[in-house]
Amino acid sequence: MIEKTYETPCGSIHYWINDIPDPGLPELVFLPGLTADHRLFDKQIKYFEEKTRVLVWDAPEHAASWPFASSFHLRDKACWLDGILKQEGIDEPIIVGQSMGGYVGQMYAQLFPEKLKGFISIDSAPLQREYVTAAEIWLLKRMEPIYRYYPWKALLKQGTNGVAASEYGRNLMREIMMVYDGDQARYARISGHGFQMLAEAMEADLPYEIRCPALLICGEKDHAGSCIRYNKAWHKKTGIPIQWIKGAGHNANTDAPELVNRLIEEMLTSVLSKK
Repeated sequence: MIEKTYETPCGSIHYWINDIPDPGLPELVFLPGLTADHRLFDKQIKYFEEKTRVLVWDAPEHAASWPFASSFHLRDKACWLDGILKQEGIDEPIIVGQSMGGYVGQMYAQLFPEKLKGFISIDSAPLQREYVTAAEIWLLKRMEPIYRYYPWKALLKQGTNGVAASEYGRNLMREIMMVYDGDQARYARISGHGFQMLAEAMEADLPYEIRCPALLICGEKDHAGSCIRYNKAWHKKTGIPIQWIKGAGHNANTDAPELVNRLIEEMLTSVLSKK
């Protein structure tokens, strides 16, 4: 995987892409969740990097994509993602978004519906306003102080044990969170800004319709917010297929990588058959 950058008015976005002859398959674009970085998809990159083109980023403000001004919106992230894809000649992306990455994918679907060839949500939730309450949006806008003043050791424990059920998943998330060890204010700012962007995108009350082949993946032990409730409602209303991952938490792709990889591969095959 080759590390590259994409310049924006707010800072440089770092991303990784493989150098592989065009296999004629759709490209896989992996988008990690809030506060996570590209390492969240290590198991997926290792599995797919010899099969097709894969791309993964450190989202704006995160890890290597820092320093970065916190003056952007979810729409900006989707537009910058499109700029990266153009820069790399990726024109048939399948977006695989975990948590916040799934929200970015839905915004991308809103802005560039004709470009998106497939969408996989991993422990994310619908972006439409109808699924959330006014109280939930109110709280999303006020998360930064909570993360700023919450004891770091307790936050570190919750941020590892609370999102993953496997030893691998917890150890990985701990390593990712330790990027912010000693700078809790930065971690709080990233978290608070991310939730603020999410609330604003929901309040925009756009359709966020997924018009391409799609799949919802959710861990049966996902206790992050109301993720399970959201996914049940999302599946019921839209008919998008859903796969419940036994024994997995919020980071289902780290808790059950073999199963998640198989599901992604099935999406690849399905999209290819429709070309």
